Amino acid sequence: MNITRRRGAIATFITLGVLTVGLAVTLNITWIVLNKRTLAIAVLGVILFAALIAGVVLNTVFLIREIRRNERQDSFLNAVTHELKTPIASIRLYLETLQRRPIEESQRQEFYKIMLSDSDRLLATVEQVLKAGQLGQRHRQQNRILINMQSLVSDCIAITLQRHHLSPESIVLDPIPGAVRLFTQGIAEDLRTAVINVLDNAVKYSPDGVEIRCSLAITNYTWVALKVTDTGVGLPANQFKRIFNRFYRVPGRAMAKIKGTGLGLFLVRNIARQHGGEAIATSPGPGLGTTITITLPLATPDSSAGSI
Repeated sequence: MNITRRRGAIATFITLGVLTVGLAVTLNITWIVLNKRTLAIAVLGVILFAALIAGVVLNTVFLIREIRRNERQDSFLNAVTHELKTPIASIRLYLETLQRRPIEESQRQEFYKIMLSDSDRLLATVEQVLKAGQLGQRHRQQNRILINMQSLVSDCIAITLQRHHLSPESIVLDPIPGAVRLFTQGIAEDLRTAVINVLDNAVKYSPDGVEIRCSLAITNYTWVALKVTDTGVGLPANQFKRIFNRFYRVPGRAMAKIKGTGLGLFLVRNIARQHGGEAIATSPGPGLGTTITITLPLATPDSSAGSI
């Protein structure tokens, strides 16, 4: 049974349940009136049945939430299946081609390049799924160190440029006035994952050309803010918070063409919060790009023994 049919069946049972309770209330009130019961008993009966209806309504609300959660999980499983099968099938195809017939060296090198790219895509998907399940435990177990945010963001930009085969001008980190160095305390691996996820997301949702600008700044004297702004598909205001939910994908035909697991920004927000910060999204509107801002506590070089 597909999602639409399953949702329709559940909605039918909910409607029947509400109608049954409503009928029971009506019959009860009629019975009270016909038997000339006292007003107190009538009021008590109405209150009890009103409480019953409230219980049904609350149950319905929780049921709808569960349905939506199941739909997101179904979407996640479909996306992960696609993200795993597609690169595996591609690698297999190129390996079979190399095995069956002689290939010119230039074409052979191109095949190797494509297979490496597919391997990176496969590895990124697996790592993302594993991090979603292990993030909290790893965060508690590892010690925080002092992290130079300029260095970390620059490394993440270099990784993203290489992963997506982009030119250096596609992703730019604005210089900080006065050559100020900005630090935070945290787990370098997790923060690197968060920044790369934001950059990957910006690349994926810029189908007409990648133009991403990153900036680092101190806000309110005690916070480091990383802003990543793209010129991609943009977002309506009602999606600003939802995109950070686990398994959530923005609805719409155009968005459905862009593959993903719905875990990237979920990891970003959770990593930011586990470091005492926050992640938010803003956009002027659909087609006008999106800005993801990660805010982390500002640290000073003498606040930690270890650093990167």
